[in-house]
Amino acid sequence: MVKDLFERIQNNKGPLGKWASQAEGYYVFPKLEGPLSNRMMFHGKEVINWSINDYLGLANHPEVRAVDAQAAAEYGAAYPMGARMMSGHTTLHEQLQNELAEFVQKEAAYLLNFGYQGMVSVIDALVTKNDIIVYDVDAHACIIDGVRLHMGKRFTYKHNDIESIEKNLDRATKMAETTGGGILLITEGVFGMRGQQGKLKEIVAMKAKYNFRLLVDDAHGFGTLGKTGAGAGEEQGVQDQIDVYFSTFAKSMASIGAFIAADKDIIDFLKYNLRSQMFAKALPSLLVAGALKRLDMLRTMPELKAKLWENVNALQNGLREKGFNIGDTNTCVTPVYLEGSVPVAMMLVNDLRENYNVFLSIVIYPVIPKGIILLRMIPTATHTLEDINQTLVAFENIREKLENGTYAKWAEERTVDVSEER
Repeated sequence: MVKDLFERIQNNKGPLGKWASQAEGYYVFPKLEGPLSNRMMFHGKEVINWSINDYLGLANHPEVRAVDAQAAAEYGAAYPMGARMMSGHTTLHEQLQNELAEFVQKEAAYLLNFGYQGMVSVIDALVTKNDIIVYDVDAHACIIDGVRLHMGKRFTYKHNDIESIEKNLDRATKMAETTGGGILLITEGVFGMRGQQGKLKEIVAMKAKYNFRLLVDDAHGFGTLGKTGAGAGEEQGVQDQIDVYFSTFAKSMASIGAFIAADKDIIDFLKYNLRSQMFAKALPSLLVAGALKRLDMLRTMPELKAKLWENVNALQNGLREKGFNIGDTNTCVTPVYLEGSVPVAMMLVNDLRENYNVFLSIVIYPVIPKGIILLRMIPTATHTLEDINQTLVAFENIREKLENGTYAKWAEERTVDVSEER
C-alpha cells in the first residue's frame, strides 16, 4: 500500500518543530521591531539586542541608509531583470566584483545572490563524482547541503582537529588515486556557533604533504578579522593560500548577497557553471550600489572594527571574570554554555527577555547535544558599555536561578512538555 506522502509530516514535526505550539512567535520566529540597533522593541518593550549579525553597525548607519535610498530611487527594486548570463549584467556588478577581489587579496571575484544557495552551488560546481570532499563535522548547513549534492566520496573530520584532518586527507588521497580525481577541503573562517576560527594556518601547512584545494566559508570573519578586515585568512597570515574564498553580505555588510573570490581562471569557470546563478535573476542594482558603499566604509573607517572589538573584549572578559563558560572563542561570536533541558532553557530565556530586557539567541538540541543550553551573543559596534554591564548583571541573576532549580520549577508549573526524547 502506498502511504500518503504527508502522513509522516503530520505525525512528526521534527526535533525543532515539535516545540512550535509552545515556542513560535517568542522563542522561534520572534519579531524584533524598530530601527536595527543595539536596542530594539520586542513584545512592546525595549530590549538589549544581542541577536543580529550587524557587526559593524552598518544596518542603520545614516550614510548607508542615504545610499540605499538613493539607489532605490535611481534603479528601483527590479533592475536588472533576468539572469546575468542573459540580460542581468551591469557595470555596477563588475565594479563591486573587482573591489571585493582586491579587498580579499584575490585575482577575481563573482557576485552571488544569496550566501546559502551560493555555497551549495559552488561546492556542486567545483567537484565531480571522481573527486573527494573532506570537511569539518561542525560545518554550516549550507556546506552540509552542498556536500549532499556530491555524487562521489566525502569524509568528515573532527571539529578543528588537526590529527583528524590529516587522517582524512590520507584516506581521501588513497581514494582519489583510485578514482583519478582531486580533493577539496572545506572549512570555515569562523564557526558561527562556537566562535572559533578555523585552523587555516595549520591546514594550509598540510599542502606540503597532501595535494588538495581549500575552500573557506568566512561569513563571520569578513569585516571583523584581519588588519584590513579581509577575514580569518588575513588574521592568520594565510589569505594567499586559500584557494577559494567565500563570504556573505549578511553579516558585516548588513545586506543581502554574497561573493566568491579566487584565481581568475577558477572564477571564469564558476561564472559559467554555478547553477544557482545561471538560472536566477541577477542581484538588484540597489543592493549592489549599497554593497559598494558598505565595502568603502569597511576600507576607510577602521574605527568601526575598533569599536566592535572594544565591545567584544569588554563582554567576553566580563563573562570570563564572572565564571561563565564561553568556550575557546577567538572571534566576535560569544557563546555562553549552561546546563539544562529544553524547557528549562525556555524559562531562562523568558526571564532574560521579560525581567532583564535582554534579547539573545538560544541554541538547543538537536543543534547541540542534549542537556546543553547555548546562549549566543553577537556584540556589535553599536553596543555600549551600559548594555554590556546590564547584561552581565542579568547573567549573574539567571545563573543563580538555574542552579537553585527556579527554572525547572517554572517549567513544571507552566506545564511545558518535558518529553524531549520522543
